[in-house]
Amino acid sequence: MPAPHPRTLLILAAVLPASVLAQQSASEPPIAQVEVKATAASYDPRRDDTASRLVVRREDIERYGDSSVHEVLKRVPGITVTTGSGGSLEVRMRGLAGGYTQILLNGERTPPGFTLATLSPEIIERVEVLRAASAEFSNESVAGTINIVTRKRVRKAEREAKLGYMHSQEFRGPYFSTELADRGERSAWSLSASGNHDGLARESGSYQTNTRPDGVVDMDRSTRIAERGRMNRLNLSPRLSWTFESGDTLEWETLANGGSFRNNGHAVTSTSIGAPPPVPDLHTAGAFDDRMLKTDLRWSGTLASGAKLETKLGVERTWQDTLVRRSGRDGAGRPETEGSVRTETDARGASSSGKYTRVFDGGHVLALGWEGSINASDDLRAERDAVRVLPPGQPPFETFDARVARAAVYAQDEWTVTPQLSVYVGVRWEGVRTRVSGNTFDTTRVHASVLSPVLQTLWKPPGEKGDQLRLALSRTYKAPDLFSLVPRRSAWENNSATEADYQGNPNLKPELAWGIDAGWERHWAEGALLSANATLRRIDNYTGNRIYFDGLRWIFTPSNEGRAELRSLELETKFPLAALMQDAPAIDLRASVSRHWSRVEAVPGPYNRMEQQTPLSANLGIDYKRGALTTGASLAHRRGGRVDPSANRSFTTRARTDLDAYAVWKFTPKIGLRLAASNLLGEDNFFEPAYIDPVLGVERRGWTYPESPKLRATLEMSL
Repeated sequence: MPAPHPRTLLILAAVLPASVLAQQSASEPPIAQVEVKATAASYDPRRDDTASRLVVRREDIERYGDSSVHEVLKRVPGITVTTGSGGSLEVRMRGLAGGYTQILLNGERTPPGFTLATLSPEIIERVEVLRAASAEFSNESVAGTINIVTRKRVRKAEREAKLGYMHSQEFRGPYFSTELADRGERSAWSLSASGNHDGLARESGSYQTNTRPDGVVDMDRSTRIAERGRMNRLNLSPRLSWTFESGDTLEWETLANGGSFRNNGHAVTSTSIGAPPPVPDLHTAGAFDDRMLKTDLRWSGTLASGAKLETKLGVERTWQDTLVRRSGRDGAGRPETEGSVRTETDARGASSSGKYTRVFDGGHVLALGWEGSINASDDLRAERDAVRVLPPGQPPFETFDARVARAAVYAQDEWTVTPQLSVYVGVRWEGVRTRVSGNTFDTTRVHASVLSPVLQTLWKPPGEKGDQLRLALSRTYKAPDLFSLVPRRSAWENNSATEADYQGNPNLKPELAWGIDAGWERHWAEGALLSANATLRRIDNYTGNRIYFDGLRWIFTPSNEGRAELRSLELETKFPLAALMQDAPAIDLRASVSRHWSRVEAVPGPYNRMEQQTPLSANLGIDYKRGALTTGASLAHRRGGRVDPSANRSFTTRARTDLDAYAVWKFTPKIGLRLAASNLLGEDNFFEPAYIDPVLGVERRGWTYPESPKLRATLEMSL
């Protein structure tokens, strides 16, 4: 009889109650149960799961003492982290910007207004990176899915605390985190808390030029922006769990965080050629506050048939309040603007999900599941100005209400055909109903649904120990977000082709993609891997962004542009030095490189790639341990270049290389000091959008956000 697949053994252990697993007839060998435990303990999801996924474990997350999730992810193979307007950060797979990468929190959509910057690495148990779609998670994942799983299990009593300080030229301040946990015979509890206080002192710059078709430069401006501010953030995550005599479990988990940011800025624009902008001297004072509360109640139990049933109910609430005061003067020193803009967002939601899992003869593990959620968001925007007249059609007070209902059902079968071949087959239906209303536009209703089949296979050629081949076929999609659908306009003081007012498009259609993923892996020693993965996506209803002049102002709006194609190739290796030589020092090495291509059919070449795509990224890493010292370094590189996402727009970035290093010294088994440094090369962030007009010429606007080396020192204690 062939040995069962390790994945099947783990699911058996989860599905069958302990009393069933413990039962044993007199004729059964007494080592049967021991064999299951030993095989399950050696289970490796990267090697054994039919559905391909890369797992970043807890020890990898805390290794560099990172203060944000973005810093953790920039070292993960196939992922890039880029800086956009205002210094905002975006996480990408396949190098794609614009929401093609799905971010999940414990397998679910993140609450409205949630960003990774609000999440502390201290409360994360692991990060799962899924290159191909699966039926269990939403298929709104054209580039892939990053699932962040928070810490839940309490295996023993814990008392941990970390105190640290971070310093760079731009940011500096203290931070802390603590983890408290304990367990009894049938219950367990834990509490994670973390927070930080940062001071901000930064000066960034930009330039704006226009070159006419005859080569004459008729505009040349430069802007310096000085910022001073402070920010505070607090994260809390309490958890409780109960195990009943029947073996059923009940878990309650809450995630609460809040932050405040105060920022004073002064932007001064100097003009050497052409006319100055409307507001060349602008003072701003911003107050940004946000709160989030998400709580879930989860029950799991085993039915009389031996099947396992999991259900969950959740509610969430997010609130954001922003007040920006401005005072600006024109080129002659006269008052041009004196006012403020206040925006408030109050979002509520409720969700329910469930999963039924049962093991059948013949190596089948069948799962059926459902998801449903209702979200409501009430927004307001109030603007006043004692000097400037608001644009035509824009009232001083705007309201915006959105109601979104989602539903999904799925079925999947993980079938271990033979010890060498396993197959994953799934299908998922997702539907969404959106209703948006406001006092400045007509009510917009959007109904959409997608049926997504998924097929993944894992084949281990007989006689080739450690080799395996993967193949996945899937249908994914990307739905337009609320901001893209609502025809509400967001205005800029210095409106131009490269700083245009944004306006949503209620006629946007979802982007639909068929994809194929293929991979080869060789696990040639304990902890050693060599892999190659290739991806192809064909995207219909591709959404680009158009710029046009409406007679008064420049407008930037999304629109469906036809078909696009995406291709990727990813290579990765990691291994301990002991796999190559005997008596080697405790050194672990890792390296990866990812190359991405894309093509938008409606845009002429040669730079007709998808929005802001990063063409190449690479990572190198080394870790070393000797006695009480653990140290290592990581090099993350991404290539820049030009991208033309539409016929009259281009976007240019520069290459960037991040060098990070860390060292941990354990004074005692329970007290240690962690020193970490990031961006040791002092790389800045730069990007340049451009607008190409056959009559007016080429207008370019470049931004540079300086970023100096960042140093962190953390004292780590446990009891």
